[in-house]
Amino acid sequence: MLKRFFISLLATITGVWISVGLFFLLGLVFVGVVAAGQDSSTVKVDRHSILYLNLNGEINERQTFGSILEEMSGQSSGLSLADITASVRAAATDRNIDGIFIEANGATAGTATRLEIIQALKYFKETSEKWIVAYGDSYTQGDYFLASVADSIIVNPMGGVDVHGLAATTYFYKGLLDKLGIKVQILKVGTYKSAVEPFMLTDISPANREQQELYLNQIWGDITDVIADGRGVDRLTVNTWADSLVMTADAKTYVPRHIVSSVEYRHAAIDMLKNLTDTDSDDDLNLVSPEQYVASAKIPHTDRTSNNIAVLYAVGEISDAGREGIIGPKMVAQIEKLIENDDNDGLIMRVNSPGGSAFASEQIWEALERYKATGRPFYVSMGDYAASGGYYISCGADRIYAQPVTLTGSIGIFGMIPCLEGLLEDKLSVNQAVVTTNANANFISLTEPMNAQQTLHMQKMINRGYEVFTSRCAEGREMPIDSIKAIAEGRVWDGRTALSLGLVDRMGNLEDAIADMAQELNFTSKYTVTAYPKLKRDIWEQLEELQSTGLIRQYLLETSTDPTALLIREAEKIKDWAPVQARMIETVIK
Repeated sequence: MLKRFFISLLATITGVWISVGLFFLLGLVFVGVVAAGQDSSTVKVDRHSILYLNLNGEINERQTFGSILEEMSGQSSGLSLADITASVRAAATDRNIDGIFIEANGATAGTATRLEIIQALKYFKETSEKWIVAYGDSYTQGDYFLASVADSIIVNPMGGVDVHGLAATTYFYKGLLDKLGIKVQILKVGTYKSAVEPFMLTDISPANREQQELYLNQIWGDITDVIADGRGVDRLTVNTWADSLVMTADAKTYVPRHIVSSVEYRHAAIDMLKNLTDTDSDDDLNLVSPEQYVASAKIPHTDRTSNNIAVLYAVGEISDAGREGIIGPKMVAQIEKLIENDDNDGLIMRVNSPGGSAFASEQIWEALERYKATGRPFYVSMGDYAASGGYYISCGADRIYAQPVTLTGSIGIFGMIPCLEGLLEDKLSVNQAVVTTNANANFISLTEPMNAQQTLHMQKMINRGYEVFTSRCAEGREMPIDSIKAIAEGRVWDGRTALSLGLVDRMGNLEDAIADMAQELNFTSKYTVTAYPKLKRDIWEQLEELQSTGLIRQYLLETSTDPTALLIREAEKIKDWAPVQARMIETVIK
């Protein structure tokens, strides 16, 4: 007995020391990765430098730090929209930057994100006499949309340009759920509130088809206008390209059709850039990425002054708890710090969110109302999405800015409660016995369906949430409640239509919102723009999380493209949802 005790004790001590050793080793490796990344981020911006926009990977709202596993595996955390637009605008007046080189490598970004970069590139062209050159082995439609503003567009002779129009794809799970014996109990308000459709239908509803056709056609019209303007053709011509499957055509036919400027291999494009920058043929081009440029150069609004505008980023799904996206308690705490901090003269919230928890959305809305009560201005700048809960937290702003291609609105509420009774009893032959003290003691249950009384009360709660949501919108937009309800019902609107309906105030990007707030605050001299929440890399917190198998499992799930992993991701996401949701349907637009 004593021998077993000492063996167990020794094994425990050994395990602890091994864990400590591994933990320390991982820390050294991670710190080394971080240090290497920091060393490579700073370059010298010499004469004849080129701002290099490598359209590769995901374009995020702002620079983010990846997880420790991503850092150690060398995976990029993606490009930063904030870095790209700031560097492009700063490069317009930088004598060391001769021009911009855009390389199309299949970036992932929303249409509004791309449009914001296009607007910065147009500013670059309009305020300087510098050039923009784009090259791609092949162009995705999104990359071509962005590159269309370039003076010269070059494509590889064996490549193509994809212009095909827009399509929205929604995946429906009801057939699978029926086979598994899972019933999803739906409670909602709003004819157009389609986020629940994948779990209750096998095909798109007429209302959802109607709203998707409207905003897709509106957004495609804006995309074709940008491409047509950049290539010196009309909108009809761009639609002809789309309808003729131009991506399958021989690249040699692109030049006479004005799709591209020339058809060349990449080395010819590099030689062209060398000529434009007076670089010797044997020398390398001095290509500077936006991240490097922002780190090395003095960009606008970075001077420390007594005039300060706070930009609060609200990006991702809205949740009551968790690590990713807009976490209600964390966002409220951040807003409260801004309320207490007199150093900021005004607040702009940058919203890029399809919504989420109705409870968390209400808490954030209320905190923003307290900020407004300080007398300081509060604006909202919308990105790709500001829908449902994303609109909930936006509606109280003094001014709302959106892009024409922003998806917003979706003012509606729903609740979704899965019931696994059929799966357990019919498919797995698992039975249960429940002993209760009261009629509703087992409510809410994932293994028993709601009865009529429970369904009635749940629907009343959903209705009450909808009334609160619409009243917040009516109050914030200074519109009659009936007018709000007429355009609510969960309907999604494009930014341009939302402007005509009064849901937003102006078409514009974040830079426009900042400039207008500076004018309202009478900032005639320099001013500072400070981004929140402050970015920080908590190495030890991530190392502690890495010790648990949960993080490794989550990483594998998030990076896997296996259909099973996709289904597990969807199920885990729904599992963590709050009972009442203000969320837009997740739709793949391509």
